[in-house]
Amino acid sequence: MLLNLITMSSSSSNPSNSSSSAPAKLPLKPIPGDYGVPFYGAIKDRYNYFYNQGKDEFFKTRIQKYNSTVFRTNMPPGPFIARNPKVIAVFNAVSFPVLFDTSKVEKRNVLDGTYMPSTSFTGGYRVCAYLDPSEPNHASLKRFLLSLLASRHHKFIPLFQNHLSDLFLNLETEISKIGKADFNTSSDDMSFNFVFSLLCGSESTSLGSKGPNLVAVWLTPQLAPQITLGLPKLLSFAEDFLLHTFSYPAFLVKSTYKKLYDAFYESSASVLDEAENSFGIPRDEACHNLLFLACFNAFGGMKLLFPTLIKWVGSAGENLHRQLRNEIRAVVKENDGNVTFSALDKMTLTKSVVYEALRIEPPVPFQYGKAKEDMVVHSHDAAFEIKKGEMIFGYQPFATKDPKIFENPEEFVGHRFVGEGEKLLKYVYWSNGRETDDPTVENKQCAGKDLVLLVSRLMLVEFFLRYDTCTIDVTTVSSGTSVTFRTLTKAS
Repeated sequence: MLLNLITMSSSSSNPSNSSSSAPAKLPLKPIPGDYGVPFYGAIKDRYNYFYNQGKDEFFKTRIQKYNSTVFRTNMPPGPFIARNPKVIAVFNAVSFPVLFDTSKVEKRNVLDGTYMPSTSFTGGYRVCAYLDPSEPNHASLKRFLLSLLASRHHKFIPLFQNHLSDLFLNLETEISKIGKADFNTSSDDMSFNFVFSLLCGSESTSLGSKGPNLVAVWLTPQLAPQITLGLPKLLSFAEDFLLHTFSYPAFLVKSTYKKLYDAFYESSASVLDEAENSFGIPRDEACHNLLFLACFNAFGGMKLLFPTLIKWVGSAGENLHRQLRNEIRAVVKENDGNVTFSALDKMTLTKSVVYEALRIEPPVPFQYGKAKEDMVVHSHDAAFEIKKGEMIFGYQPFATKDPKIFENPEEFVGHRFVGEGEKLLKYVYWSNGRETDDPTVENKQCAGKDLVLLVSRLMLVEFFLRYDTCTIDVTTVSSGTSVTFRTLTKAS
């Protein structure tokens, strides 16, 4: 886990142009905001962020206070656990893309923001996601991961279709028995099994149905500084102390991680052979990176993305459902009843709906980078100087809903990226890069970007080949969005 380069007309595909090509005549202003009283200012901001205001309101009030989408603030977790909670926030699309420019910002150890979990959680290795492209291991590891995904290309569609069939049958069974179906649990099970099968080349026989829970146990102590449990406000002090003050040691989940590691190691012998023989990566290091890619990046992303996608599409109503099923069924019929890459590419509305879901609620909301040099970044109406070593922070949901780029930015518009709307894709940044860019060994864009787009489209295609419409209930929980199906109307 972006929107507004309206003043940067010709720089849509080159992230290095994200700041330098903005208008030179914009006034240079000091960055507004401060970090408060040392130590206590960060704690105050942490309480406002988690408990008093919530993250969106926390950011909105500062934008309004400073009348600027670039400002200084503390980002939780704050004292003790963080190296340094002080950041420069960039919340507009003109300045946001500087976070993709690895010639200007360092992406070393910033995946989780202002802190980094112990490498003991990942077998003692700094896995690829924590490496800056300038580090020697980054190129070999990312090249290995990109090669692995490319070699599985022919399996993407049939394998995901098989797992989706199981998902839909589970949902139908639940509805017939109790009148409703929990989408999240079934989706999590499907997603983990699909990812494991795809990357390892076999089913997770040793893990059985425990995979998603094991991943959750392993990830929780690493991500605890970023979350809140939604407990009553009276308990906020206790929760804050337990979650946001200290790092949790990896030995708490050592046995859990070993179960995951052993399952991946045993099931991916040919993958690890390839890593060792073709890329010079030790088997142990390759396996830890494979596990991280599968469980943190791929499964973790799908765990957030699929409920969000279904939430927005399900809530959009019958009109969008009719348009989607008509497009999907017509294209598949023209393709002799087959769902192929070329068929998916012809479904312009379906593609647009997926882009719109990623725009309005990107699965990874935060981006960080440390300035490698003194630089000037631009908002729509001003320029700001950032010094070498300062941490830059971007909140993607604000950038991708920049009103100077998108009309009705808070509204889910399924056809937003159809026809002329395709020109707006350069402002969709969910993958740690522009939608118009591709992941390479030189950048930090998500290696599985194309796979994420594919499975999201396939989710809609298989859904509307099977069903005409649906009704859902949506609730917000501490882990994100929870979706419950009330009805699934079979295709007529």
